Amino acid sequence: MGLQVWCVYFCLCVAYSLTKPTEKKERVHHDPQLSDKVHDDAQNFDYDHDAFLGAEEAKTFDQLTPEESKERLGKMVGKIDEDKDGFVTVEELKTWIKFAQKRWIYEDVERQWKGHDLNEDGLISWEEYKNATYGYILDDPDPEDGFNYKQMMTRDERRFKMSDKDGDGVATKEEFTAFLHPEEYDYMKDIVVLETMEDIDKNGDGTIDLEEYIGDMYSHDKDAEEPEWVKTEREQFVEFRDKNHDGKMDKEETKDWILPSDYDHAEAEARHLVYESDQNKDGKLTKEEIVDKYDLFVGSQATDFGEALVRHDEF
Repeated sequence: MGLQVWCVYFCLCVAYSLTKPTEKKERVHHDPQLSDKVHDDAQNFDYDHDAFLGAEEAKTFDQLTPEESKERLGKMVGKIDEDKDGFVTVEELKTWIKFAQKRWIYEDVERQWKGHDLNEDGLISWEEYKNATYGYILDDPDPEDGFNYKQMMTRDERRFKMSDKDGDGVATKEEFTAFLHPEEYDYMKDIVVLETMEDIDKNGDGTIDLEEYIGDMYSHDKDAEEPEWVKTEREQFVEFRDKNHDGKMDKEETKDWILPSDYDHAEAEARHLVYESDQNKDGKLTKEEIVDKYDLFVGSQATDFGEALVRHDEF
């Protein structure tokens, strides 16, 4: 089995194994909490560090002294201040936080781009993607692992065509990002909802009933008592998910569930950081105000900001 085929097989096996987890599966594609840490400034600033830097970047912060952290944070301010007026606004800080949270998406796109732009013309056609992803597999009409690769390929093609915003048959890097991470793009939200409903709607009636909803999250064991979170999800379905109380979720109700848009965590965190650091209370931050509160932004450690700055230039 070739390396690429093995990688596809492995990813599919992982995806298959996760379809019936014993713990709750998260399908919601919202602007998530910016950290899994408790946001309690009286205790520590760990949540703020994760929000400002991204959780993965924040993990490397134990390498530097406070002096080094201040120096690198000062350099970072120049990148956050997009209009170069010497001040960091809530909007600029929000933009930076969103970038920090989504850096892993950009890195994923870069990795996959190299493996799919086969002719290196700076574009990816459907044929290139299909050949790179499914070429070897489709030579075998009856694969031993039992996966329906042709069905998966058809679904991928549908998503690829929807991500091709200008309809020219090839994907730019931005369109390829929309293909790989459709939940990040407004014009791709319908396909996210459609694919979710196809996954969960087992009886094919075009809706999601309560048992399908729970079945997607929890593997039923007739002899075991349901965990408390399952009971809570049943209540959530009846009281909030099924808005018209007809016993099932339609397309709009499913969209409200998996793509909620009622709260912007990045903006809330940006406002919090400005409020805590704005010494003269003018509603914006100078470099000095940010560095003075370095413990709030990065703590007594920092990461390789040079690499982060390069990435920010690229996107």
